[in-house]
Amino acid sequence: MGNRLEGRVAIVTGSGRGIGAACARLLAEEGAAVVVNDIGGAVDGTGTATTPADETVNDIIAAGGRAVANYDSVAEFDSAGNIVQAAIDNFGRLDILAHPAGILRDRMIFNMTEYEWDGVLQVHLYGAFNMVKHAVPHMIKQNHGRIVLFSSGSGLGSSGQSNYAMAKEGMVGMVRALAPELAPYGITINAVYPGAATRMTATVPQSSRDLRAQATGLAPPPVDPEGVGDAENNAPKVVYLSSEAGGAVTGQVSRQCLGETRADPVVLGGTRDVGKDDDPNGVGRGCRCRLLRPRDRGGQGRRYARTVTDLSRRCGRD
Repeated sequence: MGNRLEGRVAIVTGSGRGIGAACARLLAEEGAAVVVNDIGGAVDGTGTATTPADETVNDIIAAGGRAVANYDSVAEFDSAGNIVQAAIDNFGRLDILAHPAGILRDRMIFNMTEYEWDGVLQVHLYGAFNMVKHAVPHMIKQNHGRIVLFSSGSGLGSSGQSNYAMAKEGMVGMVRALAPELAPYGITINAVYPGAATRMTATVPQSSRDLRAQATGLAPPPVDPEGVGDAENNAPKVVYLSSEAGGAVTGQVSRQCLGETRADPVVLGGTRDVGKDDDPNGVGRGCRCRLLRPRDRGGQGRRYARTVTDLSRRCGRD
């Protein structure tokens, strides 16, 4: 057990499986008490089950951590409030909100229904608003908070996923708008592009992968190159952004590369990849965590170099 987050309380949505579960476990390992939220539904959001959240809680408790399960949906405003209240009722405060909960309803736009469009936005984008809206008042009272929203590289363009892409890139806009609003209250908010071989990525047919590769002119990335698609690889940057050291970073996007063959989005969205000038020793590039940030104005972005270094150390690359 670590102590970076000792005394902190975290909510991780969609943490019954995959990336969310990995984040919840590592947050707990670093000392945070965790509300493990998951409705236990299928990849398309249908159905419910308590088992996924319960299993993650059991893993955390067995390892000596503190956690409680919650089965409310992020997609409904009042239900999201229940998730936040679970943290207050069980642990007395809320310091960290991570929102990896998500579903897929992939369809080409000419085949997509309103139900498929709305469902994806409701969980990803409305879910982000619902959770942040309920969490922020508690963080303001404490003059401290860390929020990490899970966006996706698909937001930069992914055929058959217009609903998913819109929801995910909408989170980036939300992060950049809220960062200056929340900074005076000691609250940071960042987005991450995760990367892992999960049950969600397993639903994408090879025909869709080939079509996307054809559209970009690049070879499709392997589903799990050299085993780097382990969901656990996404957790270190969430822990870092949730820590005291991560308090210097807000309004940013961090990327999990997953061995992709396409170029990093250096220009798209007004961001650029952290390069040699920011990380002269190449430490961050030894890790698969990349930090994307708005173009530096006046040289103030130099402080982010240490972020890359710390992320790489936390990933076991030192």
